Amino acid sequence: MNQPWNEDDFDLTLSQRTEELYRIPNMEPKADGLIEAAVLPLRDMVIFPRMVSPIFIGREASLLALEEAQTKEQTVIGLTQRDPDVEDPGAEDFLPIGVEMAVGRLLDMPDGSHSALVQGRRRLEIVEFIRLKPYIRVRARIIHEPTSADRQTQAMMRSVLNQFERCIQLDRSIPEEAHVFALNIAEPGWLADMISTSLGLTYEAKLRLLMILDPKARLTQLNNLLAAEVDVLELEDEIHTRVQNEVDKSQREYYLREQMKQIQTELGEGDIFTRDSVDLKKRVETATLPDEVRKVAMKEVERLNQMPPMAPEVGIIRTYIDWILDLPWANSTADNLDVKNAAKILDRDHFGLKKAKERILEYIAVRSLKPKKERQPILCFVGPPGVGKTSLGRSIADALGRKFVRVSLGGVRDEAEIRGHRRTYIGALPGRIIQTMKRAGTSNPLFMLDEIDKLYSDFRGDPASAMLEVLDPEQNYAFSDHYLELPFDLSKVMFVTTANSLGNIPAPLLDRMEVIEFPGYIEEEKVEIANRYLIPRQIEENGIDELGLTFEASAMQRVIREYTYEAGVRGLEREINRICRKVARLKAEGKKYPTAIVGEGIEKLLGPQQVFPSEAERTDEVGVATSLAWTETGGEIMAVEVAIIEGKGGLQMTGQMGEVMQESAQAAMTYIKSRSAALKIDTDVFERMDIHIHMPEGGIPKDGPSAGITMASAIISALTGRPVLKHVGMTGEITLRGRVLPIGGVREKVLAAHRAGLRTVILPEKNLKDLVDLPKTAKSEMKIVPVKHMDDVLEIALGKQKISEPPKPRKRPDEQGEE
Repeated sequence: MNQPWNEDDFDLTLSQRTEELYRIPNMEPKADGLIEAAVLPLRDMVIFPRMVSPIFIGREASLLALEEAQTKEQTVIGLTQRDPDVEDPGAEDFLPIGVEMAVGRLLDMPDGSHSALVQGRRRLEIVEFIRLKPYIRVRARIIHEPTSADRQTQAMMRSVLNQFERCIQLDRSIPEEAHVFALNIAEPGWLADMISTSLGLTYEAKLRLLMILDPKARLTQLNNLLAAEVDVLELEDEIHTRVQNEVDKSQREYYLREQMKQIQTELGEGDIFTRDSVDLKKRVETATLPDEVRKVAMKEVERLNQMPPMAPEVGIIRTYIDWILDLPWANSTADNLDVKNAAKILDRDHFGLKKAKERILEYIAVRSLKPKKERQPILCFVGPPGVGKTSLGRSIADALGRKFVRVSLGGVRDEAEIRGHRRTYIGALPGRIIQTMKRAGTSNPLFMLDEIDKLYSDFRGDPASAMLEVLDPEQNYAFSDHYLELPFDLSKVMFVTTANSLGNIPAPLLDRMEVIEFPGYIEEEKVEIANRYLIPRQIEENGIDELGLTFEASAMQRVIREYTYEAGVRGLEREINRICRKVARLKAEGKKYPTAIVGEGIEKLLGPQQVFPSEAERTDEVGVATSLAWTETGGEIMAVEVAIIEGKGGLQMTGQMGEVMQESAQAAMTYIKSRSAALKIDTDVFERMDIHIHMPEGGIPKDGPSAGITMASAIISALTGRPVLKHVGMTGEITLRGRVLPIGGVREKVLAAHRAGLRTVILPEKNLKDLVDLPKTAKSEMKIVPVKHMDDVLEIALGKQKISEPPKPRKRPDEQGEE
């Protein structure tokens, strides 16, 4: 009967309530072997035979069925709904297999629902629904299961029991008594049902087991489910053990640190981590930092104090704070603005380099008149290797009294090298700019950016673009590094960049710099540099400064001309070093050594001649002209040879000529064809003969328009039979109308002509401005002739009389017949 819920019900033991269920007998089958009973619909739960479980009843039909069954002390049939959401199920809404159940007394719960304890008895197969109202009543057939087991079934039962034992060991929610109870079950079907009830299987898995009528097949399915459950439980146990070990380790460390803290307190030493945190906070408070930077640093210090000492992020935050404190936010050095002193230092350290020195002295003069001027020049020293670009930067820093720092950008491909990595990356650091500023220790050093023309771009970014912010005076007062994420003022820094050529520097970056060209040294300058700097340094480095070793001018000239081929003086210093080493060895071995290095003894010290400079032509020749060329190692003279051969009017060019030079040759040919009448050239030559232009030393690439007038002169000479004068060298670009346009590298070209012994140099008229820095000896010993048109070139370069007959094309057979 229905009884209201009260506190006394808690006093009822499980065994007392179970005894009530055992007193209810099973339904007796009728003559046809079927039983007839009321149905208790089950939603979201499965009751297995012989198992005891609580249920909750809420529907009126279910209450009516239970009240009638309890009144008659009968069992009911538990049927599971296919869809638990159906409120008023019909015959088609139930599974065909049910379980006969004994239901204990109903208890009224405080929330208005009803609870009862039920015990499963037997599996039943539903045969017929007798009625659906006011509650469901059915007829069912009892499913009899075998009580004994064959050998295969016994083996399966043992496997299931072993798996179940392992589950109990891993899952603490299953009582150990369940395994003991399972060991005493001899019936295979009962064992499967009992273990299915004990495990925390899913609703769908329990339904599948309920519907399997063969005990052996049910045990097989249960064994598979147990194996999967054991795998999950073992993984869960492994994770739990690992977590527990970590927790135990952390707890142990915590206790030990607390003990250490108390011991240190008793000794008056204090906690090392607390002491370090306090010291760090004091450093931030006393450091000279901008307000925004101080605010960020204090915030990071507070974060650090809130973290356990051994947390992984502690090291990252501490490193970040150290970077902030180590940077020179306000530390600066006073500039030495004495122009005379600066000029003295620059002349002391470097010979020549007039333009670069003048620009530095102008800057110092402006700063002396306006000391608070913040805008700094951004200079770009461009020139071949070894001409003193980097060393001049050191001298400028010395003259200004600033710290000198240098960064080599050669081969940098990653933008993070300039801007740094964000702190989210493992091992993140600031970029090279901030790292170098830390090394400088001042906010206004002279910052040398070497090899800026060798920055490269790839998938990691464009470092040249990242340099735009560094070298732009309108932006670098608040340079942002990805690691710091704080604005850093670079406006007080004097940036000096170096490059070997301007071609590889992006235009936006080049626009931010003031370019100062470093030309290659001429022979006279190299001799002076060697006497002032290189020879004394090498004598001192090789330990022979007490020998009184001297170098005569003839010896230095031979070393420069015959053993080095460069624009700078690095190779020259290496050769001087070789000579000093030879002398040092002779001295160390006790042998006779020279005290003066003369020209005749150079070959004995340095071996055979290594460099063979170009020489002027020895005679006036037809079809051979001398061109003046510029290279990274200085000026050169270069012969242009032209041959006229039988052919079909083609133009052939050899000697590794570049596209621009080939176009100059074609322009010269077009000019010659257009002026053939004035030049007295037979036009048939252009249709029946080939013109071959060759520039010797074919292994060396050559390009540029400056050989235009030389090729035109050589072609006209070959076509007219008039020789090109041997003492004449020329350079200049030619147009289709014969105009001569200006070119570059004039100083080096004229000096190369002087070294080669040429007496006349033909230049475009607009290049006269480039002769300002030419040595007086070259000006006085050579005749420099400015020209505007190709007619002027021919007047000077070609001889007046023919020395060979001009080429004449052979007549064709049909033309001979006509004759």
